[in-house]
Amino acid sequence: MVNSRVEAPAVAVMGGGGGAAAGRLCAGCGGRIADRFLLFSMERYWHTRCLKCSCCHAQLGEYSSICYSKGGMILCKNDYIRLFGHSGACSACGQSIPASEMVMRAQGSVYHLKCFTCATCRNRLVPGDRFHYINGTIFCEHDRPGGGLLTGHSAPLQPNGIMSDQKVC
Repeated sequence: MVNSRVEAPAVAVMGGGGGAAAGRLCAGCGGRIADRFLLFSMERYWHTRCLKCSCCHAQLGEYSSICYSKGGMILCKNDYIRLFGHSGACSACGQSIPASEMVMRAQGSVYHLKCFTCATCRNRLVPGDRFHYINGTIFCEHDRPGGGLLTGHSAPLQPNGIMSDQKVC
């Protein structure tokens, strides 16, 4: 069982080394599991050393009985919260964000992709666009307060930098 927001055991420790567990293949390394203990998570079996957080590489069977899966990653609770937020509500519209939805983040705030827009021109910002976050308000590079209008908005914003908040791991 994998959890996106609900905190419930997601990793089951099982006895291995014989019986029904003998001959199981590890979802992490593909090797045969002959260890005394094995883990069962996300409907697959794992060596205890192979079930790791995709970001910090913590061994999840030792670290916690909870793991999260999103965007093809297996995550510990801390990295899940760091990447996807924990409030469950968009900072712009206040509506809930489903666990399966990708988000944008800025200074600890979490946004729906459609809500991550410049406060002045309302252009949607995407990963790679430069932006300014001032007193909880997002501005595109062209509309930054005190910077004057650098260019018009006749063309869509082009990725010309990397948002540090978008680095996954």
